[in-house]
Amino acid sequence: MARTNRERTETTRLALIEAARALFVGQGYGDTSTPEIATAAGVTRGALYHHFVDKRDLFRQVLQREGEAVAADIEAVTPDRLSPREALLEGSRAYLDAMMVPGRTRLLLIDGPAVLGTAELQALDDATSARTLRQGLEQAGAGRGEVALDALAPLLAAAFDRAALAIDAGADAAETRAAMAWLLERTLKGANPDE
Repeated sequence: MARTNRERTETTRLALIEAARALFVGQGYGDTSTPEIATAAGVTRGALYHHFVDKRDLFRQVLQREGEAVAADIEAVTPDRLSPREALLEGSRAYLDAMMVPGRTRLLLIDGPAVLGTAELQALDDATSARTLRQGLEQAGAGRGEVALDALAPLLAAAFDRAALAIDAGADAAETRAAMAWLLERTLKGANPDE
């Protein structure tokens, strides 16, 4: 059966994103060239530039896909039947598990800010995993009392990122998960002091 132009376009685009991801993880953004990406994807360099403005644009799409995968993993373990507290705790474990996918921490937390800048990476994060954290905190009642949710959510997101970096660097994953659960429990206790 013949493929449509749209299917061919999407197949080429996906091949470029996957090839770029593997090279960015293996060599780093700076040491990866567009000819290498095109060769690894099995396409011409012209095809790469047909789909992406430049290497930075392709990198942005790799990170977008990674961020969406993290958010999807979190959302998969936080169904509506869970209480907000349970959802936050499950979501926190899912975030740390999702960040253990080989290369993901490097892409999202090390190379991402260096290549795209903190403002652009923050916007990507706000649309993906940070969005799930903010929603969970809001549903659990955080930010209604002494601490503003707009201040609390990014600080907790930074703690989660630091935990992911620590695990990636060899810290004990179980201990790090337990510390993040403790931090969330204390945060939620402060949001709902009557519990």
